Amino acid sequence: MEESTKRLVKGLKAAGLSDQAIDAAWPGWWSEDAEASESARAELRFVLARKLGLAPEPLLGERVEFVWKDDARFKNLSTEDAAEQAALASFGVAIGRILIRATDVGGKINGISALDLRAAILQNRPVVDLVSLIGFCWALGVPVIHLRVFPLAAKSMRAMVVEVSGRYAILLGRDASYPAPIAFTLAHEIGHAALGHIGGGKAIVDLGDADLVDEDPQEVEANEYALSVLTGTIRPEFAINTTNYSARSLAEAVIVAGRQHNIDAGTLALCVGHLHENWAVANAALRHIYPAKTEMWRGINQIAERQIKWAALNDETSDYLRVLMSGFDG
Repeated sequence: MEESTKRLVKGLKAAGLSDQAIDAAWPGWWSEDAEASESARAELRFVLARKLGLAPEPLLGERVEFVWKDDARFKNLSTEDAAEQAALASFGVAIGRILIRATDVGGKINGISALDLRAAILQNRPVVDLVSLIGFCWALGVPVIHLRVFPLAAKSMRAMVVEVSGRYAILLGRDASYPAPIAFTLAHEIGHAALGHIGGGKAIVDLGDADLVDEDPQEVEANEYALSVLTGTIRPEFAINTTNYSARSLAEAVIVAGRQHNIDAGTLALCVGHLHENWAVANAALRHIYPAKTEMWRGINQIAERQIKWAALNDETSDYLRVLMSGFDG
C-alpha cells in the first residue's frame, strides 16, 4: 500500500471510523495499478466520501471532514465524543440517502397518529407486530434495514431515522433473537418521524437502550407513540395474573390476553416486565411465546432485499449496501 493510501486509511480510523466501515466502503476495483494513477486515487476518495458521508475536497488533502456532523440529534447519549457522533451521523445519513433513492415514493408518514396507524394495520392483521410495522414502512416509501456493519468499532447505535426532503429511512442496529424488542424499537423510530422530531435536521440517532422513564420530551413522546401503536394505550395494564409468576406462566397469560386485546404476546410480556421491573422473567417468557430463537436481522433484510429498487443504484453502491445488510460473512 502506497504512503498516500496508508495516510488516508490512518486518517479515516483517526476520525473514528471502524475497520469494517472502511472495508465495506472500499471499492472493489481498487488495485496496485490503480494506486499508481492520480485520477484513480482521486476517484477512490470521492467514492469513500459518498459512502461514508465525508466532504470530498478535504479528503483529497488527506483530511477527514464529515458532511452531516452537526445535523443529527442524539438520544440516550452515553460516552460518544464529538468525533464518534460525527461518524455516526454522517455514515447514517449517507446510507439513508442511498436507501431513499432506491425506494418508491409512498404515502406521507408525517402526522399519522399512533392509533390511526394501529387501526390501519389491524384491518388486515390480528396484532401489530414487527412484520406488520415493516410492511407499513415500505408501503409508505420508508425503507427499513438492519445494519450489520457499523461506523464505530464499538457498536452503540440502537436505531436511527434519517430524513431527506420530507422522506425517511430507518436504520436498525439493535440485535435480538425475538421480534418484540425490535418491534418496539421500530415503532419508536416511526414515532420520531410521524411526530416531526427531526425538524430542520437530517437524523435522530438513538443510542443505548430505550428508557420508558426518559426525561427527554421527544423520547417520552416516541415511547408513548410506540406503546400506543403496539398496544392501543400509552399505559398498557391488562388483567394478567402476575402473582409469583414464572416465565412459562407469564407466557401463557399474555398469549390469552394478547388475543383478547389484539396485542402481540411478546410485546405484552415486555410491558409486564416493565410494569413490575422484572425484565429477567419477561425476557425468559419470550422463549415460550415464539417457536424458536431467530436472527431477526436476517428476516428484516430479506424483506429489504425484495423491496429495494436495485436498478436505481450503480453496481458499486449496490454491492456496498448489500455488505452493510449482510456483513462480511454473508
